[in-house]
Amino acid sequence: MCTAVPKLAMINDIAGYGRCSTTVAIPVISVMKVQVCPVPTSVFSNHTGFSTWHFDDYTAQMPAYLEGWERLGLTFEGIYCGFLGNERQIEIVEGFLEQQSRGERKPVVLVDPVMGDNGRAYSTITPAHCNKMKQLTGHADILTPNITEACLLTDTPYHEGSWSEQELLAMAGQLRRFGPDRIVITGIPGRNQETGKAVVGNFILTDTAHSFCQKPVCGQSRPGTGDIFASVLAADALHGAPFSASVEKAAEFVRICTEASALAGVPVEEGVIFENYLSRLL
Repeated sequence: MCTAVPKLAMINDIAGYGRCSTTVAIPVISVMKVQVCPVPTSVFSNHTGFSTWHFDDYTAQMPAYLEGWERLGLTFEGIYCGFLGNERQIEIVEGFLEQQSRGERKPVVLVDPVMGDNGRAYSTITPAHCNKMKQLTGHADILTPNITEACLLTDTPYHEGSWSEQELLAMAGQLRRFGPDRIVITGIPGRNQETGKAVVGNFILTDTAHSFCQKPVCGQSRPGTGDIFASVLAADALHGAPFSASVEKAAEFVRICTEASALAGVPVEEGVIFENYLSRLL
């Protein structure tokens, strides 16, 4: 018997080469039995970790693109907001989220506030952009900032090294006051207390509890892993999976793909060979 497949609007950039953004999100979400309907925010020939790239800003086309969907009366069970390149794009997305929320069923909204990494905001991120992003998080059910982005959104000074439970709980609590009821702060550096080996952690906060999920570091950080992580959460949310279990699943899948890519000698800028392991998400 064929069952209905939920639909997810994917608002993100497209990078033709390098395994990141929409090009990794579509196969990951699709194998988890969710239909992906992309909304491009920009088009890159390859991600910006390479020495050169072609870039096409899609801001001017986004309103007409989304109006086409509105004229057809299309609705979505979920919406995933990824890379937004400027303040105008955030405003356009807010309008789309408000339009989609007027129906009988409000979609599950995941916002991945792509703004920085390794303690620094990206060069295109201005204070005005950050304030707009804070406003956008008010529409989210699920928020997935990395530790740098959590600091930017909460005006918390970033520091190197480990983060205490109190620091993380304070940041996550502040993020929750913006609106989302499920938050995971990703990419938290640390060390396993028993082995002393480097780990990467994810701090989880829901309306009932908080917890911590950590995995061993498997080589260098690679592009696209955050997109894969958020894609697993988005697809799981539409199937009603428990949030903490979904974070564990996403973190383990990223670990497997990262470790395999390092062992295979895949260049870091080419991301992870997730294609070999998609069956693990079934």
